[in-house]
Amino acid sequence: MSASILPGRLEALGFEAGGRRLIDGLTLAFEAGPRTVILGPNGAGKSLTLRLAHGLLAPSAGRVVWRTAGAGRRQALVFQRPVMLRRSAAANVDYALALRRVTGAERVRRRDKVLERTGLAELARRPARVLSTGEQQRLALARAWAIEPEVLFLDEPTASLDPAATRAVEAIVNAIHEAGTKIVMTTHDLGQARRLADEIVFLHRGRLVEHAAAETFFDAPASAEARAFLEGDLLW
Repeated sequence: MSASILPGRLEALGFEAGGRRLIDGLTLAFEAGPRTVILGPNGAGKSLTLRLAHGLLAPSAGRVVWRTAGAGRRQALVFQRPVMLRRSAAANVDYALALRRVTGAERVRRRDKVLERTGLAELARRPARVLSTGEQQRLALARAWAIEPEVLFLDEPTASLDPAATRAVEAIVNAIHEAGTKIVMTTHDLGQARRLADEIVFLHRGRLVEHAAAETFFDAPASAEARAFLEGDLLW
């Protein structure tokens, strides 16, 4: 088995765009095990942090360091509105596996397993673009799960979903976690954060304000910004 890419570290990370500093001196470690949920008001830098950590964006300052080389191929990121390829649900998963050079019987095994685990086996031949929003999000998770990532980044994965679809996605996220994948996700839903998080990373204005166990954060937030956020006050 290959050596773990974890922990991953963000070291004094900065990101600027349009003359504005959007991420400012962010230092954070992603350890194996706990489900990490990133919280913060709009504009806090939650989605940017995921994209920087995953390597989709290059930082303006600082660096992202993983424990071993080739970490990018052992990560996946699922967006709030994932892009569906113009082909069947099964072929969407096949494509993700082909990019990782998984072929033959192993490709079929992984594809069928994740479609079954995400409740999409009966929809395998249906065009992905005619699936409901919730089914498409489950398919995006299936594509990511199929490549067996060590780290899975999730950017507001249920923001557009109704309660039933949200429950289905949360169940899949928990199953992926239980299978051994490190989960790092953003959400605007405090109820979801309480259900899923083992630890909370709280950002405000691109800065790390708190990083604590979920129970500690919700019961006794250490910062005025976090207390205001949990009470529903606007943060500027």
